[in-house]
Amino acid sequence: MTYPATTTDERNWAAIGHLSAFVQFLGIPSFVGPLVVWLMKKDEPFASDQAKEALNFNISMAIYFVVSLVAIILLVGLVLVPVVAISWFILVIVATLKASNGEAYRHPMTLRFVN
Repeated sequence: MTYPATTTDERNWAAIGHLSAFVQFLGIPSFVGPLVVWLMKKDEPFASDQAKEALNFNISMAIYFVVSLVAIILLVGLVLVPVVAISWFILVIVATLKASNGEAYRHPMTLRFVN
């Protein structure tokens, strides 16, 4: 999806929508930050779209992480848990950089819960 002439404010809020997933390191679920940004910026198309993308991504990654934890029983989870965690970290940073440049970013393997 292309967004013509996004403002600096919209790009900043879109980047914050992605970056806010790092609230996870404060013990808050990673989807809470993007949800708050989406609810605050529903009237700004680019910021709203990127916050929804971040929300969908973080919900998807939480599901993948739980499945990986369960898969530890089969030992395959020993590999999957770090892969999911590292992928989440890297993709949040990539999405933040893209959004701050005004590019609409779509995460790979994201389930679309919020449209």
